[in-house]
Amino acid sequence: MTGASGFLGAQLVPMLAAAGIDLVLVGRDPTRLKGLAGNAKCGSYEELPELLEGVDAVLHLAVLNNTADASDAEFQAANVALTRTVAEAACAAKVPVFINVSSFHALDDGLDTAYARSKRETIRVLETINGIKIVNLFLPAVHGEHFAGKLAVLEKLPKVLRGPAFAFLSALAPTVSVKRIAETLVSFDFPNASNEPMFLADPKDENPVYRLGRGLIDYGFALSVILLFWWLLAIIWVLVKAGSPGPGIFSQVRVGKGGKVFTCYKFRSMAKDTKQAGTHEVSQSAVTPIGNFIRKTKIDELPQVWNILKGELSLVGPRPCLPVQTELVHERTKRRVLTVLPGITGLAQIKDIDMSDPVRLAKKDAEYIARRGLLLELKIILATFTGKGRGDRVAK
Repeated sequence: MTGASGFLGAQLVPMLAAAGIDLVLVGRDPTRLKGLAGNAKCGSYEELPELLEGVDAVLHLAVLNNTADASDAEFQAANVALTRTVAEAACAAKVPVFINVSSFHALDDGLDTAYARSKRETIRVLETINGIKIVNLFLPAVHGEHFAGKLAVLEKLPKVLRGPAFAFLSALAPTVSVKRIAETLVSFDFPNASNEPMFLADPKDENPVYRLGRGLIDYGFALSVILLFWWLLAIIWVLVKAGSPGPGIFSQVRVGKGGKVFTCYKFRSMAKDTKQAGTHEVSQSAVTPIGNFIRKTKIDELPQVWNILKGELSLVGPRPCLPVQTELVHERTKRRVLTVLPGITGLAQIKDIDMSDPVRLAKKDAEYIARRGLLLELKIILATFTGKGRGDRVAK
């Protein structure tokens, strides 16, 4: 483990040692590391070749944090160059797995800070190293016995207020406990590790403030559409009916939470009797003239407010697929995407990732679940209403 004397490492070391893991701690000042775990071997980066002998995995925590007042060059040196050095040394020592602990900051392409840029560059550099399995473990704000970073403000509050304040802050953005990180590492299947990124966060459904906020968003949206825009729903229904033969509302079975199927409702945008298949498998010629308009404006999705009221959909979440899209169902099941309610819009949609690429979509869905928070939900909603993301595209 590198960076063991930092906020996360200092709390992880005793937990991992207590779980029976033999630790080798590496840092610039080995004397600072010796008090963390009594039986751990400690050494400097200059001693890496010998310290790495017989090691099963490297956990790379050494980092210049986003709270540091440092230049681009300093972030590059600490976060990119050092990571490359340690990863290449691990590869040379034939260590099977290198776990690079990164930050959710690296996942946000719109975040243009020296820290975020360095973490994204680190991931690109690690992709060039062959001969070792590289696992990027993405974490949000970490909390343990104490709070640090952006959560440090909680330390200034009386203990009786810290719990409610933390529940509010963690409803807005993702967090993860040191205990959860330790449990994940202890149960990590090193022999069968893959190069797929891992996203770790506290389950949002355990946060009452998040559940309340999400419910207000979902039901507030559904009731607003019904009570304020019923006239628009009626006009669109008439236009769809008049534009081509068939019903105004199109119903289709979709895969919901827990793999349970439900009937999803939309304004019909395609010709009657169009085959039941993923949108990307349907020809553009099947889309009706009015269908083109309501699909581009996303008005065709509005009848799904009924699914929200029935508790089958949320406003934001992974888009529900068809039962016949077995590859996507498999990929989502593998990544536990089906443990949450699907949504009318989602992170993948505003990133222009549709169901024609099941693996990429399932990965982005898993990322969304880890990154969930009320601020991200609102960001996705705003992006959708301002026209970002073209949704599922039909075949040409």
